[in-house]
Amino acid sequence: MDKHRTEGTKHEIKGAVKEGIGKVTNNPAREAEGKIEKHAGKAEKEYGKAKDQARKNH
Repeated sequence: MDKHRTEGTKHEIKGAVKEGIGKVTNNPAREAEGKIEKHAGKAEKEYGKAKDQARKNH
C-alpha cells in the first residue's frame, strides 16, 4: 500500500477533528482549516490509490 494512502487518511481524520473543534468553539477559522486539511487528505489518499493501481497494472 502506498504511503500516500495512509498519510491521506491521517490528514482526513486530523482535519475532521479540527473542523469539529471549530464548530464546537464557534471558531470559523479553525473550522475552515479543518475542512481544507480533510479535503487535502482525501485527495492525497486518492493519489495513493491511483499509484497502487498503476503499479498493479504494470
